Amino acid sequence: MGTYKINCIGVLTSGGDAPGMNAAIRSVTRTAIFNNIRVKAIYRGYKGLILDEIKEFQTQDVSNIIQHGGTILKTARCQEFETPEGRKQAYETMQREEIDALVVIGGDGTLTGARLFAQEFNVPIIGIPGTIDNDLWGTDSTIGYDTALNTIMQCVDKIRDTATSHERLFFVEVMGRDAGFLALNSAIAAGAEAAVIPERQTSVEELEDLMRNGIRKSKNSSIVLVAEGGGGAQGLADRIRQNFPNYDVRVSILGHLQRGGSPSAFDRILASCMGVAAVDALLDEQRSVMIGVVNNEIVHVPFAKAIKDDKQVRPEKISVLQILSI
Repeated sequence: MGTYKINCIGVLTSGGDAPGMNAAIRSVTRTAIFNNIRVKAIYRGYKGLILDEIKEFQTQDVSNIIQHGGTILKTARCQEFETPEGRKQAYETMQREEIDALVVIGGDGTLTGARLFAQEFNVPIIGIPGTIDNDLWGTDSTIGYDTALNTIMQCVDKIRDTATSHERLFFVEVMGRDAGFLALNSAIAAGAEAAVIPERQTSVEELEDLMRNGIRKSKNSSIVLVAEGGGGAQGLADRIRQNFPNYDVRVSILGHLQRGGSPSAFDRILASCMGVAAVDALLDEQRSVMIGVVNNEIVHVPFAKAIKDDKQVRPEKISVLQILSI
């Protein structure tokens, strides 16, 4: 393709929303304008790219959004974009709108789509990791993860009040179908007794040990954080009720409230830095990379690695929880 000037950048959010996405949209928009590049906001993710739901943004379009959760650009899962015909339509929209490059904000699925699209039509695309699950390889944190952690911690603090009053065992289910980062770290933050995560199979025997220890230590309440994958909190509670009928077991599923809320300072700063880095990467003729942050340094992670490589829960975090729950 050789060198060509980028005159107009399209920005979209796709997949599940995450607090801090608005901060990223604001950052991409203003960094582009700062560099005398036009910005076109694409509504409803890849669906909007196919259907041409696009509006040119000025700097005032992103005023007063940094503090809001969700995404002003809306988001949608888009089956059509998974087909070659859908992607061809999206490319035709880009040509019609004179969009030279894309910045896509989202998780695993968003980057998978971006990678395919970039390969097929040679479009320069930069990804920004926005997902509360923190499950993308190549970045210490994804946008929205810190806010979700804080939200879960506040909820568990409140549940602890009632668990203690009634001497109950609570299973609190959090998001993270394939990744236990939220469950494990919020368990540490909230002083929970244990976390059940997809990366580490917890057997009924282990749970029984936990219950017996709980009884032996005369702790009058226990809270266990459970990642939603693999039967979730309800399945676990049913197993415990069968084996420990004398325990008063309750389940609390936090659900979508984990996604919402005003982004934390950490997420606003992360999103702002990543937005600037995404536009800078396009100006440096980078393509098909996700912006990551490792040890507080901006890094460029090839889409293939960000998607394919599994981000591992650190074993020392698991032992921190075990040590502190005695």
